[in-house]
Amino acid sequence: MREDLEGWLRGCSRLVILGVGNPLRGDDALGIEFLKELRGRVPRGVKLIEGGVAPENFIGKIRALKPSHLLIIDAARFGGKPGETRLIMPEHIAGIAISTHAMPLYILAELISGGMDVKVALLGVEPKNLNLGDEISPEIEDAIKYCANLLLSVLNEVLG
Repeated sequence: MREDLEGWLRGCSRLVILGVGNPLRGDDALGIEFLKELRGRVPRGVKLIEGGVAPENFIGKIRALKPSHLLIIDAARFGGKPGETRLIMPEHIAGIAISTHAMPLYILAELISGGMDVKVALLGVEPKNLNLGDEISPEIEDAIKYCANLLLSVLNEVLG
């Protein structure tokens, strides 16, 4: 994952991290919880946006920030073990079952990046459960902490 992030972030001047998810649906809250791990710890040039269950509401705000890179954090069913993470490029997002949102993330990525020179990727984490009212599973909590620290380490190298 480190090499994937380092390669994808090469040339980054401004990064927007969009946390997506529903805090009422177990592991689907991971995008929001991920941002909580990052808050107050990211280097300059990184903006955190909590997209929640309606990330499309933030398209204008993201476009106004003119990021060179957009990283979307969300639960993604790609057939891995719970807590497994992958950096997924936009052309592959359409083939991934993404949590519980009304607008598919590949369409969101297209709407944000349309006419802009922005690199988009999804940091997807395989969820264990997405049941209404459940807590985040321990595997996902561990993945959030691990990935947040890994991302911070890479960001400090790239943007530090």
